[in-house]
Amino acid sequence: MSGLLGWLEELNAKDTRIRAVLRRSLAFEPGAYPPAYPYVEPFVGAADNPWRRSMLYLVAGLWALTWREGRSGAPFSFGKACAAYRSASGSASVERRFINLLDADADQLTYRLRQMVALLKDQALDFEALLNGLVYWNDERKRTQNAWARDFYRNTEAVTEGEPAPQEEVIT
Repeated sequence: MSGLLGWLEELNAKDTRIRAVLRRSLAFEPGAYPPAYPYVEPFVGAADNPWRRSMLYLVAGLWALTWREGRSGAPFSFGKACAAYRSASGSASVERRFINLLDADADQLTYRLRQMVALLKDQALDFEALLNGLVYWNDERKRTQNAWARDFYRNTEAVTEGEPAPQEEVIT
C-alpha cells in the first residue's frame, strides 16, 4: 500500500537513529513531531487526508518500537499476534485489552494501540497489514475490527490445544 515500511527498513540499515526518532514520535500526537517528518511525509501523498497521515506516523512509530534485528519468520496479522501473545503469556487481561482496542474510537485508538503493540514487542507483526487496517478503522461496517477479532478468536489456545475449530456455516 505505502512502501513506507520497506523504505524505513532501508534507511534503518544505513542509520539506526531513525528508530530513535520514530520511537520518540510516539510521545506526541501522530504527525506532530517535526523530527519524524523526513521519514513519513514523503508517503503522505498529495491528497489531504488527516486520518491516513496520522496512521502513517503511528505505524512508523510502532514499527520503530518493536523492531528487532534478525527477526525471522512470516509476520503475524494483528489478531494472530494478540492470540499468540495470550497463549504464550497466559495473561487473562489480554482479551480484555484486545476487546477495548477493538471498541476504541478515533480519540482512544492511538493510546490503546500503543499499549497493545508494546506487549507484542516479541511478535513479528505485519505492519503493512496493520497500516492498511488502521486507514479503514472508521469504516461503518468495522471491517478491520471484525477481521482482527476473527484472527484472534480463531487462533486462541483452545483451538490450538486440540479442541476442534469452529466450522463456518455454509448457507445454501
